Amino acid sequence: MSLATRVIACLDVDAGRVVKGVNFQGLRDAGDPVELAQRYNSEGIDELTFLDVTASSGNRETMLDVVRRTADQVFIPLTVGGGVREVADVDRLLRAGADKVGMNTAAISRPEVITEVAERFGNQVLVLSIDARRVCADTPDGPARGGSGFEVTTHGGRRGTGIDAIEWISRVTELGAGEILLNSMDADGTREGFDLEMIERARRATTLPLIASGGAGSADDFPPAVAAGADALLAASIFHYRQVEVSAVKAALRAAGHAVR
Repeated sequence: MSLATRVIACLDVDAGRVVKGVNFQGLRDAGDPVELAQRYNSEGIDELTFLDVTASSGNRETMLDVVRRTADQVFIPLTVGGGVREVADVDRLLRAGADKVGMNTAAISRPEVITEVAERFGNQVLVLSIDARRVCADTPDGPARGGSGFEVTTHGGRRGTGIDAIEWISRVTELGAGEILLNSMDADGTREGFDLEMIERARRATTLPLIASGGAGSADDFPPAVAAGADALLAASIFHYRQVEVSAVKAALRAAGHAVR
C-alpha cells in the first residue's frame, strides 16, 4: 500500500474534450484535457487519469494525440483507459506517454489478458478499473448474480455482467493487476460521498493499492474513504468546476491524520 494518500483527478474524455455527467449520463463539456491537466499539475494533484468514456460502447480507440500532448506538458503520473483491449493497445498508450493503462471491459471478456499485460510490461502499469453497482436482494439481479450485493458493470455502467464485484477484485489480484480503480456507479457524479461499505469490502479482498472513485462532494468526504481502506482518491467534477480545491482535500486528509504528498 502507499505510504501517502494520493489525490487523483479524473478526466472523462469524449471526442477530445473533457465531459462530466451524473451516472455517466447527461454529459456536458468541462474543457480541454491538456489545459485541465496543466492546471491540475500546478495545483498539486498527485496523478491524472484519462478515461475515454465512450470508447468501449462506440468501439473507438483512446485518442493517442491527447495522450501525447498531455505527456509533453505534464510530468506527473498519467493513467489512460477506455477501449483498451489487448497487449498492443497497452503498448501504444505507453509509447504515447502514458505511465499506466486502465482496463475494464476487455478484462471481463478475456481475463487472461491481465496476465498477458503484466508479464509483458510488469503489473505496475495495469490499473484494473471496476465500475460496480449495488444489486437488491429481492430482485432478479440480486445475490444470485452477486453474493456481495455489488455487481460489476461495463459500458459506462449501462450493462450488468452478473459478476460479483468483490469476487472479481480477488480474482484480478491473482491474475496480475497492479492497482484497482473502484468506481461506485450509484454514487458517480452525485456528490453525496464515497461508498464506504464498497471500499471496506474491496479492501478485505485485495492487497493491491485501491483507488476509490465516485461520489466526492466536499473535502470532508475524502478522509472517511481512506479510513475505509482506500490508498488513493479520485474525483472529477468537483475539481473541474473548482467547487473543491486540491489543497483543501489535502488539508482535510492531513487534519484527519493521513499522510499526503
